[in-house]
Amino acid sequence: MKLHLTDPEGANLVQSIHLNRLVIGQRAYTSSLIVTPHRIISDWRPTTLIDLTDDDLLAVVDLDPEIVLLGTGEQLQFPDRRVTAPLIRRTLGLEVMTTPAACRTFNILASEGRNVAAALLFQARGHTPDAEVELD
Repeated sequence: MKLHLTDPEGANLVQSIHLNRLVIGQRAYTSSLIVTPHRIISDWRPTTLIDLTDDDLLAVVDLDPEIVLLGTGEQLQFPDRRVTAPLIRRTLGLEVMTTPAACRTFNILASEGRNVAAALLFQARGHTPDAEVELD
């Protein structure tokens, strides 16, 4: 899926997401990451919602965003309240959605100059010719 927005003042924006990679700017990522308009944490540990712990979300809290988008992969899944406790304690807004939806929403909010963080659960799969689907 290609995402088209202009890059506001050098902000990170997701250019595209495919089954085997996520592209921000000119760089491709093949595993979970946290992205803000001005920072990318590419070594984020969890790959699925089952792997996600409250300690993993502390990395997002430390970025002090006003809203957190949690992309849960290809399927919408909701984390246990114990996992989201660090966000609740800091009264941070949390929106849970699929990873492609979180990427689209991140781009919109970042383009508006919002202090947003997207925690994107993403696990690359083997590439096949039919695996890439581009949607505008």
